[in-house]
Amino acid sequence: MNELLGNRMKELRVAKNFTQEQIADKIGVSRQKYARIESGANSATLDILSKAARVLDVTVGDITRVLDDTPAVAYRAGAERVSSEQIFDMLDFFYANKHLYDKIHREDFA
Repeated sequence: MNELLGNRMKELRVAKNFTQEQIADKIGVSRQKYARIESGANSATLDILSKAARVLDVTVGDITRVLDDTPAVAYRAGAERVSSEQIFDMLDFFYANKHLYDKIHREDFA
């Protein structure tokens, strides 16, 4: 999952002629961290995805759309086994989204 998102972010960055350092500066992370996200070594939180989407002038859905391709459909159909690492990645992504959602709603009512 991380690799799919990272590759998609890299495709979008290259299409806009940005360097990793430019994107990292604009979203507030180090170039090394951003490089690890693109390589799939680190997970991209919803916060990072939303900031990158703004910088790249796309929607978060444009980035995460790659997750809806064949592997996810095959998993739902039972055609492939899912590793525990993939399950932990999905859980991490879920909790990152939940954390950001809770934070946004706390600020709305503050």
